[in-house]
Amino acid sequence: MTAGPGGALLVVGDVVTDVVARHHGPLAAGTDTAAVIRTLPGGAGANVACWAAHTGCADVRLLGRVGGESAAWHERELVAAGVRPRLVVDPATATGTVICLVDAGAAAERTFLTDSGASLRLDPADWSDALLDGVARLHLSGYLLFTEPSRELARTALAAARARGVPVSLDPASAGFLVRLGVDRFLAFAEELDVLLPSRDEACLLTGLPDPADAAVKLSRLVPLVVVKAGADGALVVRSGGMPTRVPAVPASPRDTTGAGDAFTGAFLAALLAGTAPEEAAARGCRAGAEAVERVGGRPPRPGSGG
Repeated sequence: MTAGPGGALLVVGDVVTDVVARHHGPLAAGTDTAAVIRTLPGGAGANVACWAAHTGCADVRLLGRVGGESAAWHERELVAAGVRPRLVVDPATATGTVICLVDAGAAAERTFLTDSGASLRLDPADWSDALLDGVARLHLSGYLLFTEPSRELARTALAAARARGVPVSLDPASAGFLVRLGVDRFLAFAEELDVLLPSRDEACLLTGLPDPADAAVKLSRLVPLVVVKAGADGALVVRSGGMPTRVPAVPASPRDTTGAGDAFTGAFLAALLAGTAPEEAAARGCRAGAEAVERVGGRPPRPGSGG
């Protein structure tokens, strides 16, 4: 593989099938709730890769693991989004599936039911240091840390990147899974990172601090660049324990907030690869997040699709 002008972005992470059910109001327990249901390609790692390509990164690569029943479909979707996938086909387990229950009210809040399937069965045997050839940045999905095989793969990829001087970023992915993993175990892994992109809730959980700005400053003493994604409140950018810079959100009319954080991360990394300062990169991330919440599902529109 050869890199684009700014070098390639390699994403290692989850590729899953999203079943998005948009309903109005509370779920009716024990009976039917009317909903509009769509089956879409998803996964935090795959979404980040697609948004990075959508927002201008010329060379985006993705390492993920899927089941044989949907491997061809996921590969076609990624290629159509401008991503160069390397999908390992799991011989024994189906592609991960996430059921996204989206309340179609004003906030478009969502609840996930997650079957990780093949996505978290990535292991060190799926890695080759040659994957870093031409790569200028490596991004790891935080979901990799939540099972031992994929956690070991993440350690392997991180060590290989450090040996080559390739900066590494990570999105913690899920406050609920972080609780199960343990904050101390996560922070021990994070010590080797260059960029950390938590949500507001994840930043507060990782530090025990109630204020996201204070949490961002504390985390930036561990990881040199911390960007806290705060949804409708925009983002906070902090470098090495300095003062946080607040980046405003872009107004949007939410339909589905699934993948908004992934859109931010993809756009942010694409901007960093282009040489943009972190504060401006975060502003581009906010614009991508606003675009994402006005769509159903976690992916950007396909090139040339018009929406």
